[in-house]
Formats: sequence, structure tokens, C-alpha cells
Amino acid sequence: MVADGDYVVVFQSIHRVMKAEKLLKGKGLAVLLIPAPRSITSDCGLALRYGADIREAVEQALSEASLLPEDRYLKEGEFKKI
Repeated sequence: MVADGDYVVVFQSIHRVMKAEKLLKGKGLAVLLIPAPRSITSDCGLALRYGADIREAVEQALSEASLLPEDRYLKEGEFKKI
């Protein structure tokens, strides 16, 4: 489900992750709503996954909308908090 090189972000609430997903998909960005991986704690149990190729666009859109995630991770074998 999450490949090496993918980014995963978690939010404080299900409302925020759903709002972020809608915003990003509305901008044509290929994000995927996934269950938060077990090695990542998330209050809402959901996360967004996206590829390195759209990282800058995703993070800029979230910042502009004041929807910054609680935590960001990069999958490189294990999940690394960034």
C-alpha cells in the first residue's frame, strides 16, 4: 500500500484529513486516503499518501489552506518522521 519513497501525512482529526483530501484532489493531485500505518500513531486513524513527484505541490497547497498535517513521514524501509 505504501511504497518506498512515498510520503504519508497524518492529521489531528478525521475532519481535517478529509478536508485535505478534497482540497488536494480538487487540484488534480494524486493523493490517496489510507488507514494510518500501525507504526504511525494517528488520532483519527487515517492518513494521506502521495509520491515524491508531487511533494512540493501537496505541501504548498496544504500550507496555503492552513491545513498543515500533525506529522509527516517518508517511507524508506521503515517510516521516518520528517
